[in-house]
Amino acid sequence: MEDKATFNHKYWQFLWSSILIALSGCLGNVVDAVIVGNLIGEDGVSAINLTKPVVQVMFTLNMLLATGAGMLVGIELGKKNHQGVAYYFTLAMATCLAVGVLFTVCGIAIPDVVTGWLCTNDGLLSLTQDYLQVMMIGAPVYMVMWALTTMAGVDGSPRLASIAILIDNAVNLSLDLVFIQLLGWGIEGSSTATVIGHLVGIAIICRHFRYKDNHLWLTLCPTTQDDFSFATFRASLGKIVNQGAPLAVACGTLALLYVACNHSVSLAKGRVGLFALAVCMNLLQIYNLFLAGVERTIQSLGSIEVGRGDNEAFRLILRKSFRFITVSMVIICIFVWVFPASIARGFGADSEATISETVSALRAFALSLALWCYIDTIMVVYKLYDYHKMSLLISFMISLMVIPVLWIVAHYFPSLLWYSYLIAYVIELLIIFIVHKVGHLKFELPAKEQ
Repeated sequence: MEDKATFNHKYWQFLWSSILIALSGCLGNVVDAVIVGNLIGEDGVSAINLTKPVVQVMFTLNMLLATGAGMLVGIELGKKNHQGVAYYFTLAMATCLAVGVLFTVCGIAIPDVVTGWLCTNDGLLSLTQDYLQVMMIGAPVYMVMWALTTMAGVDGSPRLASIAILIDNAVNLSLDLVFIQLLGWGIEGSSTATVIGHLVGIAIICRHFRYKDNHLWLTLCPTTQDDFSFATFRASLGKIVNQGAPLAVACGTLALLYVACNHSVSLAKGRVGLFALAVCMNLLQIYNLFLAGVERTIQSLGSIEVGRGDNEAFRLILRKSFRFITVSMVIICIFVWVFPASIARGFGADSEATISETVSALRAFALSLALWCYIDTIMVVYKLYDYHKMSLLISFMISLMVIPVLWIVAHYFPSLLWYSYLIAYVIELLIIFIVHKVGHLKFELPAKEQ
């Protein structure tokens, strides 16, 4: 392991850069919701939340392809196999772009069908489709932006990636105000601003390709001795999917949870409940801001240490990461519990009934999401220690466990509806502990390379 001062500097630089990178998926959504809530109204915030399952599916596929490839890129960098780095980069960019184009086709051809799956409230149908269609048409931009920031960050440019994200969000925020307030484009203006912001971010992150120490270039050859073959392509794509599967499954099941939760809350609480849920889902974005930064750091720096077989360095990364996420969660929980009404008003709530319901929901979710962050991080740790089955188990449980708990609580204990997530996550932690002990799992890397 390199000297401690150098290691600490690299860790904190990468962590804060990763947190800024996470702003692309987190802060952009929150900014949209706040501006829409104040300029369009409570229904606008609810409509954006109803589109989250589709956005989550895009994010899921990006996690599967870009993050999976990013972990392999980190391992290949640790082995100093630069041709392998370029090959996995090429596969990630090609597959992410192809998935984005597929979403564009759906956004043009069947936006009304997709909206009908998501929204059962006739009063929100039009707003939901207007926002969703622009996001689906702009999907290639979203997919490429996330893939590029992931790859550039692993390849040694986390600072450039963070700058690109900051400017991306600044453009998004500015254009939100221009398109919605000045030009009167309504909720479509919000999603259009997001897409344009991502285009600007892509232009900035492409500067990485001009650096001397850039290892990202396009190639279809996995080694300098081999030519392209479909068999090798399929095998390499399988490795990417295998690496990204646990996180992708967790994100994919979260999309199912969004749909189930939207329907349950709509039936039990109506439009007031849907607004409260939308505010809570935006609170999740704030938690995810820190969680995504920590996970990206563990995956990127951690995968390099895994490639080297350095137990000491990898454990140091984990200790720092869990300490950081604990402090972050405590601060966020305290803030939400002290100022829930102010948060509700910030998203455009103006009636006492809406504010009261949102306050109750926020306080319950603040505790629930803290446990969710721990579970999600633990899943990544199991993956890097090569416990694939355990990681997949957690990825399935993290959202699917909530759905039956939510249904039971909604039907038999409706006053505790907002605590469904907390109950489910406590059950999940107990299951993880039991399986770990019964399976005699140990956190130990293979012997360090000499």
